[in-house]
Amino acid sequence: MHTVYKDKVPFGQKVAFGIGMLANQMFPAALGIFMVVLVKDLGFEGWQWSLIYFLPRIFDAFTDPIMGFISDNTKSKWGRRRQYVFLGAIIMGISFVIMWQLYRENTIEYNFYYFMFWSFIFYLGLTIFSVPYVAMGYEMSDDFHERTNIMAVAQWIGQWAWVIAPWFWVIMYDPEWFSTADVATRSLAIWVGVGCAILAIVPAIFIKSKSTVNEDYMPLTLGNARKSLVEIFDGFKEAFKSLPFRRLCIATFFIFNAFNTVAAFSFFIVVYHLFSGDAGAAGIWPTLFGSIGALITTFAVIPIVTWMSKKMEKKRAFLISQGISIIGYILLWFLFVPGKPYMFIFALPFFSFGIGSLFTLMMSMTADVIDLDELNTGKRREGVFGAIYWWMVKFGFAIAGGLSGLILTYVGFDSTPNAIQTVESITGLRLFFSGVPIFGTLVAIAVMWNYSVSEQRANEIKEELIKRRESLTIT
Repeated sequence: MHTVYKDKVPFGQKVAFGIGMLANQMFPAALGIFMVVLVKDLGFEGWQWSLIYFLPRIFDAFTDPIMGFISDNTKSKWGRRRQYVFLGAIIMGISFVIMWQLYRENTIEYNFYYFMFWSFIFYLGLTIFSVPYVAMGYEMSDDFHERTNIMAVAQWIGQWAWVIAPWFWVIMYDPEWFSTADVATRSLAIWVGVGCAILAIVPAIFIKSKSTVNEDYMPLTLGNARKSLVEIFDGFKEAFKSLPFRRLCIATFFIFNAFNTVAAFSFFIVVYHLFSGDAGAAGIWPTLFGSIGALITTFAVIPIVTWMSKKMEKKRAFLISQGISIIGYILLWFLFVPGKPYMFIFALPFFSFGIGSLFTLMMSMTADVIDLDELNTGKRREGVFGAIYWWMVKFGFAIAGGLSGLILTYVGFDSTPNAIQTVESITGLRLFFSGVPIFGTLVAIAVMWNYSVSEQRANEIKEELIKRRESLTIT
């Protein structure tokens, strides 16, 4: 199959894609907030936190390439993606609601295994939804800058998940709303699960795609199962042979997962370092950390990074953005000041450039690399590339979750409800909170330093593909 080239994309189509991104980001945003309840209120140990993060995400990481192959080779009057986005949205929404119906009256072991089982179902739904959904975005345009515009609109809408989700902490720990945080999560999960399922369905309905009934794809039958798995493995190897793509994957792996290793620690640092363990006294400050950072990303970072990518190209915009984020992580070490919680706000504009710029630029650059792959192989494989890219993200996310639990254990964090933490424990969390992302960002900058797909090269690839398509049409 050869690409039908599209330059400008109607704004309504960008918004429809972005609404799907809001669901795609609200689920992990809410999950990160709710996970605190497992340790602080339901008594989960650090090793249980690690396994809950690690095992379902490992499963998710290995199902992504399979889903990418299925999506790329689907023959249907609805195209290759839409039906899977619809189905995955429903599975995600239902399983998310059920997953959080945890009761402290049950044993920790029961809650642990219950949550683990439904996590696997949730992540299966996430795979069915997210892999074809991301591939939809790669297919929307072949224009170098329009791709950035598409991803910028999507990330702008998606960022509202990170503005909204931190306010769940206020609701969860305000006794006027709910008696306990675990009661709150059971109720909030219903709103999040149902609401996000509806949002996730929007791209399936409004982003149209042409029929693929007559395309020459590998039949998706049980008889081809073994051959399909070999094809997936070969496609994975082929895609990862692309040095520019490899750089994108590795850089994303280190930035995103270094951030996620320590992201949940902000709640513990604000509550235990700034407010001596009193969650009630901490009030909305844990919420403001995440919410203000997300608002800065939404209204400042994404527009600035989009502008930078057009003025100085995507790679340089990436390197500068990540350098700014390092300043933010350093400032956070000094600006978490007991008695002066407002001080950390001054670090957030710098801090927000890290994750805020990451997917706007990386997803746009991945689309450029997919063109390069088509030039080299003659195959159009958005699903496989998207699956591999997000495989790296999710595999790293699994490792990040595992490391989070290990760090909590290493620093001596006491998960007993209402426990008093030692100064050494909280100082250790603060060191990891700044140090791990700085390390990951420095590695990513080094990896991306020699990234080679410039605007000039991307336009050359586009012209060569157009000529190839025209010659095939003539013959």
